[in-house]
Amino acid sequence: VLLNELGMDEPFLTPLRERLLPLTALLYPELGGACLDSHKAFVVKYSLNEDLDLSSHYDNAEVTLNVSLGKEFTEGNLYFGDFNQDPSPVPRYIEVQHVGGRGLLHRGGQIHGALPIASGERWNLIVWMRSSAIRNQLCPMCRRKPELVEAEGFGDGFTEPLREELPQTLNLCALG
Repeated sequence: VLLNELGMDEPFLTPLRERLLPLTALLYPELGGACLDSHKAFVVKYSLNEDLDLSSHYDNAEVTLNVSLGKEFTEGNLYFGDFNQDPSPVPRYIEVQHVGGRGLLHRGGQIHGALPIASGERWNLIVWMRSSAIRNQLCPMCRRKPELVEAEGFGDGFTEPLREELPQTLNLCALG
């Protein structure tokens, strides 16, 4: 379910993304965490009669928020590999238990997936947060400089740049 189609961008998703900016600025300065200016949000469902899991992939986002909306389920941990790692026959990854009501922030370009649930039903809110200052320089999907064309909405996070330079990073040592 794409949440913008339900009219949830302005009342819920845009304020959520904006409230996360101080945290994403600290955690992901090299990914434009201080200037995440667009998003795409959707809900996914895993159940025994439908999708059980999600194979290795990376997101069309600089930073992803994944919130477990719960329901009763067993197994189905999330797993994470390296940043921009190509999937391999014997992947190296770490597993993370996804607890209902909790959110997880991660780099969109980090290989990840969801292991199969063993029982029940799991729902997740996924918010792909994007920085036009970053992606206008280099497309995160094809790794080339994009040619911008007119589009409605956020246009996958690409916008006409206000300035050509990359966003400044934050010196965490200076905050102490």
